[in-house]
Amino acid sequence: MSRPASTVPPGRPQTRRGALTPTLIIVALIVVGFIFFANVWTDVLWYQQLGFFEVFLTENVSKIVIFLTGFAVMFAAVFFAIRIAYHARPVYAPDSEIRDNLNRYQVQLEPIRRVVMVGIPILFGLFAGSAAASQWQKVLLFLNQEPFGQNDPQFNLDISFYLMTLPFLGFVTGFLISVTVVAGLAGILTHYLYGSIRIMERGIFTSRAAQIHLAVTGAAFLLLLGVNFWLDRYSTVQNNGGRWAGALYTDVNAVIPTKSILAVAAGLVAVLFIVAAVIGKWRLPVIGTAMLVITAILAGGVYPWVIQQFQVRPSEQTLENEYIKRNIAMTRAAYGLDKVQESRYNATTNATTGALAPDAQTTANIRLLDPNLISDAFSQLEQYRPYYQFPKALNVDRYQIDGKTQDTVIAVRELNPDGLATNQQSWLNRHVVYTHGYGVVAAKGNTFTVDGKPDFLQAGIPSTGVLGNDTTYQPRIYFGENSPDYSIVGAPEGAPHREQDRPAAKEGDGETQYTFTGNGGPNVGSFFNKILYSIKFQSSDMLLSDGVNADSQILYDRNPRDRVEKVAPYLTVDGNAYPAVVDGRVKWIVDGYTTSPYFPYSQQEQLSAATADSQTAANRTVALPNSSVNYIRNSVKATVDAYDGSVTLYAWDDQDPVLKAWQKVFPTSLKPYSEMSGALMSHVRYPEDLFKVQRELLGRYHVTNPDAFYTNNDAWSVPNDPTVQDEVKQPPYYMSLKMPDQDKPAFQLTSSFIPQVVNGNARNVLYGYLAADSDAGSQKGVKAASYGQLRLLQIPPETQVPGPGQAQNKFNSDPTVSQALNLLRQGASAVLNGNLLTLPVGGGMVYVQPVYLRSTGETSYPTLQRVLVAFGDKIGFAPTLNEALNQLFGGNSGAAAGDSANKGQAPAAPGGTTPAPGTTDAKAELKAALDDANAAIKAGQDALAKGDFAAYGDQQKKLAAALQKALEAEAKLEVTPTPAPAGVASPTPSATPSATAGG
Repeated sequence: MSRPASTVPPGRPQTRRGALTPTLIIVALIVVGFIFFANVWTDVLWYQQLGFFEVFLTENVSKIVIFLTGFAVMFAAVFFAIRIAYHARPVYAPDSEIRDNLNRYQVQLEPIRRVVMVGIPILFGLFAGSAAASQWQKVLLFLNQEPFGQNDPQFNLDISFYLMTLPFLGFVTGFLISVTVVAGLAGILTHYLYGSIRIMERGIFTSRAAQIHLAVTGAAFLLLLGVNFWLDRYSTVQNNGGRWAGALYTDVNAVIPTKSILAVAAGLVAVLFIVAAVIGKWRLPVIGTAMLVITAILAGGVYPWVIQQFQVRPSEQTLENEYIKRNIAMTRAAYGLDKVQESRYNATTNATTGALAPDAQTTANIRLLDPNLISDAFSQLEQYRPYYQFPKALNVDRYQIDGKTQDTVIAVRELNPDGLATNQQSWLNRHVVYTHGYGVVAAKGNTFTVDGKPDFLQAGIPSTGVLGNDTTYQPRIYFGENSPDYSIVGAPEGAPHREQDRPAAKEGDGETQYTFTGNGGPNVGSFFNKILYSIKFQSSDMLLSDGVNADSQILYDRNPRDRVEKVAPYLTVDGNAYPAVVDGRVKWIVDGYTTSPYFPYSQQEQLSAATADSQTAANRTVALPNSSVNYIRNSVKATVDAYDGSVTLYAWDDQDPVLKAWQKVFPTSLKPYSEMSGALMSHVRYPEDLFKVQRELLGRYHVTNPDAFYTNNDAWSVPNDPTVQDEVKQPPYYMSLKMPDQDKPAFQLTSSFIPQVVNGNARNVLYGYLAADSDAGSQKGVKAASYGQLRLLQIPPETQVPGPGQAQNKFNSDPTVSQALNLLRQGASAVLNGNLLTLPVGGGMVYVQPVYLRSTGETSYPTLQRVLVAFGDKIGFAPTLNEALNQLFGGNSGAAAGDSANKGQAPAAPGGTTPAPGTTDAKAELKAALDDANAAIKAGQDALAKGDFAAYGDQQKKLAAALQKALEAEAKLEVTPTPAPAGVASPTPSATPSATAGG
């Protein structure tokens, strides 16, 4: 048979078929490999520059070693299972139709048999290694575990066994069971494919070699299953499936004994499999396996169910009493609730003259500025340029000013590259020129200016104020919560400045330029590093731009929380980092938690649900991950320098065994808190997310009597935030406050409790009030003994103190107040209700809510105009807190509020004059003005319905004029209501249409 003629012209060499595809594959692998290398090596540079290369190395070497171990175990098991089964194939086999089919499969497989016999184990090994590497933290905690010095009440083992040993043993056992199952299936399929196992009419035929193989595999599986049954005994104390966490009556008296029986039975059946492999008789292991399955069903499922239904259920309260007691004690210990100072607070609801005299210091510090609403005021008054921005929610802190503690609302002026004009949105501008924000802005928390603006302590460009100036602290903000994804900074000495520094300080001054001088990021000056970072950030401009020089640094991963999470991967980071001026630098302070879901008898709590409130719902703070824990400690305080991004981790709770274990893993990454400066200590505060988790648990676990806990008739809930429409929890609030058992005020984090909400219904009366002492002192390396002390005031239910919802309802439904506020809502301005603060002063509970007024227009911002206060059934409503409190407490509260110097002045009129107070016709003027406003609204709505827009515009002008007259008339009034009899509300003070506050 002749070959077909070649189609290639004579003299032309024939191309090598198939060369292109392998070449493309090799090139693709090289490209992918280099991209992978670029991402890994840039991480190495980042960690080295920051001084945390130990963390990167330890974490990744651990992952690699665990991956290789998991890969090797799975690969070896599957490979040898296949290999042994293949070599045990029968040389001769009877012909049959089935055999013919298997012969065809063998013939098709033979050319690639060697590849398959290695490729399948590699594939399963990769999956197994990846799964094992993800458990690196369990492995490292097991290898570096620290004792708790506390034993569980059931097995009397140290708590570290449950947090650090049992999870590791469970991981190893589960992994080996998976390996045994996969290898066993691979061996069975290979035996079947090559004839060692055959399905025949009379049953299943297995060769002697296959029988031994299966027996050994079965024995290994049963031994591991027995170990798993044995470990399950200890896992019962971590149960969270019942009404209470931990091993309960049925677990202790039925589940734990049966798990022990099953563990022993599994071991015995494993021995029967080994015996069967030796003698070749399978009756005993088959019977043993059947008995094990039946025992597992009866003893492991039916018996506990019978005990629960017919013994426990009829006498549950009695039988579970001991185990409920365990649950209460261990949960309180795991969440740090066992040291809560609880006291009865017999709150009064009768406002008497001078009642605030014993609480004069607290009254003077009551915060009026709502950090959630005042951001727009900061932006309009202090932003200066569109390429600056302030966060949605500002932060509350305190500073020592003239020897006194001053609560402040503070923020940093961060860069907003999206604020650049369209024609400025070049790569050079976004990454080389506009690189940083500028300055700290802070205002007094307890007062405001006459026209309702923040009373700034630190402001302006250049930055000036009581916190320092450009010469006493570094105002430039390169690292913050809203920084660009990356910036390229730095230049050789003497090179021209490229970075926009800050706007002109005054008219006629030029814009200033700057060059970063710190050590804030990896060097990107070399050509090789340019290539790596060009790949990482997918930017060719970085490779070609003259904005990148030999001394250039690249700043990225600039969010303080992200930086702490990267250098401390074992921590859960609080959702709210806050800035402080410390030792001449702006430092972001970040709280880190060590957590675990394995604490025995402790109730699990989902972090995302426990920390959700109106702040997280509005995206003002970051929500915690959707993970469940039953142990938490604020173990680390971290700082991130806003200028150079340097991260410092301090071991705050140095007695936490989990943190001690991680310190053994990463011995150089944490510093003792004794190295914290006094200035830094003075700005440490109790973390919000830990407090929110604790208050969630305390709603039930303030009850320590197991019988009362069982009936659950004294459970509490966190009230919903009454200043927002959605049903979300009220956030905790920071404020300087003196609790009833304290001698002087302290910076506290506070929250309140109402009766448990069931199906959305609850009596909104106050049952409890929780405060966490947040003052750590101001001495270097010395933590104040009172820091972190939780104080819980329990209010007798019969007292009937209104809760936040009732207080807000009183504000909204008061005829005079609601009339004034409703008129404003229908006019050209918006009324914003501020955060509703609760304070245990005056022998009862005082509610304070600032009310803000915001006009229309893009440049408008809220101004604080009025303050609402409540005590029992009485309310006060005035331009200042001081006047409102005096109204509330019979004309004289007994203490001066922080805004007492404002003298109740209203905002200046448009012409610049302030209305004179004391006019006798003021009430008549106010009534007439409100009537005119009502008439203008009605006429305007009628005109709008008719489509007469000209008439509608005229009525809007009349409405604005009427509201201004109402403001002026109200300012003339000097309301001094007479004290009301006990339990009777005083006459409602006259209203003013201006308003304030935020949610």
